[in-house]
Amino acid sequence: MKLADGQEVTSGGLTGRLYASVAHRDSESGNGSRPTYVLLHGIGVSHRYFARLHRELAQVADVYTLDLPGFGRAPRPGRQVAVGEYAAFVGSVLAGAGVRSCVVVGHSMGTQYAVELALQEPGLVAGLVLMGPVVDSSRKSVPLQGLALTRDAMFGESLSSNVIVFGDYTRAGLRWYLTQLPVMMEYPLESRIQGVSQPLLVMRGAKDPVARKPWCERLAALAPQGGLAEIPGVGHVLQHMAPGATAAAISNWVRAVDGFGVTA
Repeated sequence: MKLADGQEVTSGGLTGRLYASVAHRDSESGNGSRPTYVLLHGIGVSHRYFARLHRELAQVADVYTLDLPGFGRAPRPGRQVAVGEYAAFVGSVLAGAGVRSCVVVGHSMGTQYAVELALQEPGLVAGLVLMGPVVDSSRKSVPLQGLALTRDAMFGESLSSNVIVFGDYTRAGLRWYLTQLPVMMEYPLESRIQGVSQPLLVMRGAKDPVARKPWCERLAALAPQGGLAEIPGVGHVLQHMAPGATAAAISNWVRAVDGFGVTA
């Protein structure tokens, strides 16, 4: 599963791909009141596991999804890329697309990019949704994370979800995955999230062994304006397994939070 009409985008020596679903704006349609969402994937994967959620949200919002540099159809950089560099890349791409305000939705390692973007560009990021955040500080080792991912693939995901994820892992390649893995493992999400002033929602699938409930509750409590939502019956890749419920939870939260200013 993939989105059509992605375009190559370059900034700071990095190249990715941008997939946009943006409604035509005019004074009669009122589309200027639509919120804007930006979807950021995690390590090894691509826009493809966001495709169902992208389409759900695009019914009521403008949506931008990326293949970040080194993943999906985007070329691999010749060096390790820090979380802050990825965030700066996303900020530059969004500025080039004319996005002035948005809710950033990150999944897995994408939650790290989302938090860093909110800290770098507080005027751009009106709110954050962190889905399946990593890395749980009580289980901060590669073997434990690998075990959790294996359990999720076996017991928490559908065949189509696993096909997308492991297909993307193969495309990214083991060398690039291992190049970026230390970046993910070392990012201090707990301390960084405390500096996020924007409203923030932590989301997890109820069967997710990667982002366990105590960890997600802790992150929500650390954020100055944090909340928590859980999607029943699904694992780590909740946006593919339950796109309708995930989109509804995000949209309902945005409507419930005052002072968002998410229209572009």
